[in-house]
Amino acid sequence: MSSELTGVIEIYSTDTAFAALKSDGSVVTWGSSIQYFVGDNLSSNVIDIFSTRSAFAALKSDGSVVTWGLNYEGGVTTYADGNLSSNVTDIFSTNTAFAALKSDGSVVNWGWINGSWGSVSISVTDNLSSGVTQIYSTNSAFAAVKSDGSVFTWGYIGHGGDSSSMSANLSSGVTKIYSTDSAFAAVKSDGSVVTWGSANHGGDSSSVSSELTGVIEIYSTNSSFAAVKICRPWRRQQFSEFRINWRDRNIFYRYSICSSEV
Repeated sequence: MSSELTGVIEIYSTDTAFAALKSDGSVVTWGSSIQYFVGDNLSSNVIDIFSTRSAFAALKSDGSVVTWGLNYEGGVTTYADGNLSSNVTDIFSTNTAFAALKSDGSVVNWGWINGSWGSVSISVTDNLSSGVTQIYSTNSAFAAVKSDGSVFTWGYIGHGGDSSSMSANLSSGVTKIYSTDSAFAAVKSDGSVVTWGSANHGGDSSSVSSELTGVIEIYSTNSSFAAVKICRPWRRQQFSEFRINWRDRNIFYRYSICSSEV
């Protein structure tokens, strides 16, 4: 094994296995036998590797995808709801499923998604047929931002897979999404924030909603979010930077001085 691990540029992992990407585009794997796979498809042209808990997905330079590992956590693509042989530009994952973003803005899903093995429902497929620019995930759900600034979610309902209660606020203007292990927070172009998913893991920001304006960045742990707000000078040469944590229902501030013209 040691002789094979030369020229390594990146190492990836599942819960019990590793995959090393080498400078020549080949892959070396070791660990749990069910995730140990080396074949002609991994001997060259691999540019990136992604993982769930028990499976890997390798993206190749021709836009195709090669998978291996536990079948129902994404190790096989037999029941994928689209073609993975070309035009894939990026791959995203939950604990048990993959979502591949293609160059035409469509999404292909496979793995264990919302209690079923294989592809998602027709309604989900239709909503993911075009216009997707970025995908985000919690442990068990995905959220896609589309070119019109709208958001579409799918996966386990309790972990952010159902955003219907916030659909009016997620129909436009979303620029980026952040996640804990079971909730999402979307930042909109006007600096407002929309949250959904597990209330105990940041999905309920109602207690601090009035403070979530002018937000420029969000950070997260497994169970909470913190928002950084834009500089709003209240006098020359001084501003306040707000950090808001709505998992613990408290607001805390960090003051600093910057050079700013009013």
